[in-house]
Amino acid sequence: MRRVGLIGWRGMVGSVLVERMRAEGDFALIEPRFFSTSQPGAAGPDIGRATGPLFDAEDFVALAACEILISCQGGDYTDAVHPKLRAAGWRGHWIDAASPLRMKDDSVIILDPVNRPVIEAGLAAGRRDWIGGNCTVSLMLMAFGSLFHAGLVEWVTTMSYQAASGAGAQQMRELLQQMGVLHGAAADLLLDPASAILDIDRRATAAMRDGSMSAEHFGYPLAGSLLPWIDRDLGNGYSREEFKAGSEGNRILGLPGPPVPIDGLCVRVGAMRCHSQAVTIKLTRALPLAEVGEILVHAHPWIRVVPNERTATLARLTPTAVTGTLDIAVGRIRHLAMGGDYLTAFTVGDQLLWGAAEPLRRMLRLLIGR
Repeated sequence: MRRVGLIGWRGMVGSVLVERMRAEGDFALIEPRFFSTSQPGAAGPDIGRATGPLFDAEDFVALAACEILISCQGGDYTDAVHPKLRAAGWRGHWIDAASPLRMKDDSVIILDPVNRPVIEAGLAAGRRDWIGGNCTVSLMLMAFGSLFHAGLVEWVTTMSYQAASGAGAQQMRELLQQMGVLHGAAADLLLDPASAILDIDRRATAAMRDGSMSAEHFGYPLAGSLLPWIDRDLGNGYSREEFKAGSEGNRILGLPGPPVPIDGLCVRVGAMRCHSQAVTIKLTRALPLAEVGEILVHAHPWIRVVPNERTATLARLTPTAVTGTLDIAVGRIRHLAMGGDYLTAFTVGDQLLWGAAEPLRRMLRLLIGR
């Protein structure tokens, strides 16, 4: 059995990863070692079998004793540990959810339902760094990657509506706290059916503006509002999140020829979990909608094409419907008024699964199956 070290398994992505590994029986196929940055020596997690005490996540001897390391600890940990391990001669496989290594020449961004040939080429070339992609980019490609591979995409603009969970566990808590403050600000008026809606609105707006809401993690109120900027300002009108669409998207796809332009805006919305995206795709040729649907539905087993009808859309094309599942829901598919070579669609996926944990888990399976 391969000795596999897991770091950052207590965090949100790490917790989902461990949950999925238990569900799929992965722990029966490996010798797991759990590492901690804060509680080495404490008992390991419940995975249905004994795990022994936690190892120190900064113990390079213990880390190097593992053939495979999976890190969900974050970019700072990767920056601090990965180069030292490699410099010390460690030749194991590093699987990482964080971003620092994504664009390195000797790394492969992993999303095997979309880029299995790229991964196989990396394995053949002796690559050993396997990095999960940006969650929004990965979900977009899980939805529409088959159109790219068919040579049908001239360019894409994607407008994302990203959930609080994409920012972190503390942001999810903060959103719920803000919702409570918002309700409390007008609770007495809500109990009175005769109260004026404008009075309720004034109370809610005041709560969003007067500092009543905790905004330590988001920086601004999100409940009852939205935040049209995610991640760092690159100084050129782009946020770092928006920059990743084209750079990471094309690297994942690994298509021959010039990069496909992929661009758009990223917005944080008050959903707890699941990222949604509205896309406009300029096709390389006019394509009937039935043919588009056929290409999408046969891309991989997890895609769910939702009919462009009101009832089906509201029931199946929402974060509420998709949260906690591996489904990639795609709907609202239609041509735009500009012509049959312009396509619009809407997609929803759980970014903690296909956008984070699941590609790591599946890469582990690929490695231990070789």
